Parts: sequence; structure tokens; C-alpha cells
Amino acid sequence: MTNDPLDALDALIHSRKGESASSSYTASLFVAGRAKIAQKVGEEAVETVIAAMRKDKKELTGEAADLVYHLLVLLADSGLCLNDVRSELARRTGTSGLTEKANRS
Repeated sequence: MTNDPLDALDALIHSRKGESASSSYTASLFVAGRAKIAQKVGEEAVETVIAAMRKDKKELTGEAADLVYHLLVLLADSGLCLNDVRSELARRTGTSGLTEKANRS
């Protein structure tokens, strides 16, 4: 097992797939389905923005953690993991954000 808390969380989330909804919150999200998981990501994103606008670092940290957690659940539900995101970020390294966006179309 890794010492990185994001890697550990990603592995834990993946291990909850297929478990009973009564066994964990993560398992209950998988049972609820992708639409519910995506809704939670949206809710947490809004709460993160609100915390940022309040300039409350403690609240922002907590909301950002909630957002990352729910995003990892969404990725797992989609058959992806944190390493897939890392690979995409690595692919983009050295490319201007404006160039990368222009290349998407």
C-alpha cells in the first residue's frame, strides 16, 4: 500500500465497488448510480467555490477534500482511477493551456 493519501483513498474507493450499500457511504454511492455520484460532485464543487469566495481556508480545505473524494468515486464508477488523471496531466505537461484547449476541437 502507498503512503500517499490520495492513492490510498483511490484504492479504498475501488475496493468498495460491489459492496452492500449498508456497509459504507462509498458503496451506497455506487449503488445509487453515476447520476447521483455526478450530482454529488456538482454539489461539492459549488460548496468549494462558496468556501473560496468566503476566504475561509479551513472551510475551503474541507470542501476541496469532499470534492476530490466524490470526483474519485465518479472516476471509479467510470472505470478510471487517479493514475489515469495523472497520465493525462503528464501528457499535457509542456503544452500551453491555450494550445491544449485549441487542440481539443
